[in-house]
Amino acid sequence: MKVTRLNHAVLWVRDARASAAFYEDALGFQVVDGDPAGRALFLRAGGSSNHHDLGLFTVGDGPSAPLHAPGLYHLAWQVDTIEDLSAAAAALQDRGALVGATDHGVSKSLYAKDPDGIEFEVMWRVPPDRWDSEHAGLEPLDLVAELQRWAGVSTGG
Repeated sequence: MKVTRLNHAVLWVRDARASAAFYEDALGFQVVDGDPAGRALFLRAGGSSNHHDLGLFTVGDGPSAPLHAPGLYHLAWQVDTIEDLSAAAAALQDRGALVGATDHGVSKSLYAKDPDGIEFEVMWRVPPDRWDSEHAGLEPLDLVAELQRWAGVSTGG
């Protein structure tokens, strides 16, 4: 048995409709299924062939887990080009959701929080033949420089 990839993730959220609207507006996801009351919604990423990539289940106004409590830290959504990453940065910044940006050497990553404070990553993968084995992987991301360096390079988001 060999797992080939993550097919979808499911999150408990305070309001599935509000969270779905955020993921639709900020990252271009599309609601593809759900219950009539909107308490469980399933979303597909724009370039995905999955039935759904993200499930959102309403739990109401319960308390959030404390910071650094055991559990899921974040999910990473991959984009195809550095231009896509730049567009995501603008969309997340416009919504006040962007909380960080890091150059990992093997990827260029944005970090953001959804309406429930659930952190997620949007990343562009550097072509494997250009991975920098000497790079520490935690440098600040200079997106303007990376746009110039990697313009038009697709890595199969």
